[in-house]
Amino acid sequence: MNVETQPGGRPPIERRAPLELTVVVPTFNERENVPLLVERLDRVLAGTVWEVVFVDDDSPDGTADVVRGLSSTDRRVRVIERIGRRGLSSATVEGVLSSAAPYFAVMDADLQHDDEKLPVMLERIKADDLDIVVGSRYITAKTSAGLNQRRQAISDFAGRVSRLVLHAEVSDPMSGFFMMTRPAFDEAVHGLSQQGFKILLDLFASSPRPLRFAEIQCKFSPRLHGESKLDSMAAWEFGMLILDKLIGRYVPVRFVVFCFIGGTGVVVHLATLYLCGALGAAFAVSQTAAVIVAMTWNFFLNNFITYRDRQLKGWALVRGLLSFYAVCALGAVANVGVAEIVYEKKEAWWLAALAGAVIGVVWNFAVSSYLTWRRRGS
Repeated sequence: MNVETQPGGRPPIERRAPLELTVVVPTFNERENVPLLVERLDRVLAGTVWEVVFVDDDSPDGTADVVRGLSSTDRRVRVIERIGRRGLSSATVEGVLSSAAPYFAVMDADLQHDDEKLPVMLERIKADDLDIVVGSRYITAKTSAGLNQRRQAISDFAGRVSRLVLHAEVSDPMSGFFMMTRPAFDEAVHGLSQQGFKILLDLFASSPRPLRFAEIQCKFSPRLHGESKLDSMAAWEFGMLILDKLIGRYVPVRFVVFCFIGGTGVVVHLATLYLCGALGAAFAVSQTAAVIVAMTWNFFLNNFITYRDRQLKGWALVRGLLSFYAVCALGAVANVGVAEIVYEKKEAWWLAALAGAVIGVVWNFAVSSYLTWRRRGS
């Protein structure tokens, strides 16, 4: 660092060596691991001008406060605290966009990633003019001692599925430990789904050109503190990411899932109608019961699957169900009205029915997305 005197008696400007590497670390309930990770980075990145950005999703354990405490005495440590939203991929994107470094690394806060490989990755990405260097567990042998048998099986399965959309022969596409150049990231960022618990796959699948990459063998250590983030939400995000990369350019993934669930609702409707009739109920009563049961089925299945990231609970669940009933009732009116208009134009009955169904499902999806499952704060 040097000091440059300004003309006119203005205060001098401190000139520091330019920032070279930003380490982006998404966090949720990792307060015990944060100081340990900073200590490790300080040791392994000696001689490199670096910073670490913790992107915290409003951790109840006060992770963000711990980071702020460290940043008060160490300018290399920063925190972005996000309120009302979660997601490892979107957290990574925000962390990278907050930095001016030409290179960035992504790693977890759980101390399971091989941080000693960071200097090796930085040297490799510069020496070979690469876009990305991936820390892999599978180049020579599986080095994932930190994974239990269940998580290992899940990781292996996800790796096989990810190859449906992957545009490169990466041995470990589910790795959460990699280093990338900022220009390559900027090329891909606008195409990112920002869904899924592994952004590496998203980057490879979203890049407008094949990425120049290399892999280095890394160990995967046991977690010391905190709990794994591999839960049902992570699985949902991964599935939505794969679907988005397969069909997202043609039709929104949520709409496809919404329609599929609507198809199961038709089966539920017919089954309820048959059961009520078998019990001797009048057709009008049976049809009313079938409509209510089918709408209820659709609501809860959509709440659990289609809108899992906006899942309603408690009183919000009750209000959401009532609003869904109202939306679907108006959708039914639109369905019948459009079908009648088409039929009056002397079109085939099946075409009229199809037109009405399309209008109904589009209405139900668009309006329920806004009213029933509106994202908090939007």
